[in-house]
Amino acid sequence: MKPNAQTAKDGNIPVVLVTGPSGAGRSTAIKAFEDLGYETIDNIPLALLPRLIAGPPDGRPMALGLDVRTRDFSVRGVLDVYDAFKQDEVMEPSLLYVDCQADALVRRYSETRRRHPMAPDDTPLRGIEQEIELLKELRSRADVLIDTTPLTPHDLKAEIGGLFSGTGGASLAISVQSFSYKRGVPRGIDMVMDCRFLRNPYWDQSLREKTGQDSDVLDYVSSDPKYSAFFDQLTSLTRLLLPAYRDEGKAHFSIGLGCTGGQHRSVAVAEELAKALEADGWQVSRRHREMERRRGA
Repeated sequence: MKPNAQTAKDGNIPVVLVTGPSGAGRSTAIKAFEDLGYETIDNIPLALLPRLIAGPPDGRPMALGLDVRTRDFSVRGVLDVYDAFKQDEVMEPSLLYVDCQADALVRRYSETRRRHPMAPDDTPLRGIEQEIELLKELRSRADVLIDTTPLTPHDLKAEIGGLFSGTGGASLAISVQSFSYKRGVPRGIDMVMDCRFLRNPYWDQSLREKTGQDSDVLDYVSSDPKYSAFFDQLTSLTRLLLPAYRDEGKAHFSIGLGCTGGQHRSVAVAEELAKALEADGWQVSRRHREMERRRGA
């Protein structure tokens, strides 16, 4: 999906409409925007939004939370507001959809024992299914979609920061992620590279419990005769693509590096690629999915 510019451009004011199913993390996203210096308004009635559009702007970017609990909420109403912002000469709008898989939403409602706003007298699953069906057009129109199924609140805040923290000029936020193929490729990855052909530190007893963030693991992986050519080609390809995606208007580009366990080879390559891109002046965030899972456990 191609988002609008997330940073102030030609004097325009970024306005992010934040929506998504209940329990997916929209409130956490709003708090993350507040930490970034955005003016945030959560669950503002749709009827009041035209006044907000017509009012004198104070120059700060805005993040507006909208969901089924919003007074007079409707999908058509949200899209009308979004389209009205797009017609405004001052506003630079984007629609952020904070998503989550249904089974994860059911688990979250079970843990908190909260009632679903669309089915207060029924099971949470019933409300979740109704809401997902109701919001599917908003999901399809979203400029930016974040799937919070595998994310902690901290991860979501970091993702928001990587996407929306710019303050001037069009920018491209890069996310470099490592993962294990055993758990599948992360959703939303733009480019995936398989690192399983490289020497595996797992078979060295002294390195087994370490990670790709340790220097001796990197030395082991980079000593593979195929490593240098692979890494040179990887960085060259990435350096070729990133300016093109930025010029095309993309706000976020994610690169996934996978290996068997997601602890050694993919982590080492991801760290080195992130360092190379940072040295080129790109805004880069790192995620090591399997390491985060182990820390969470």
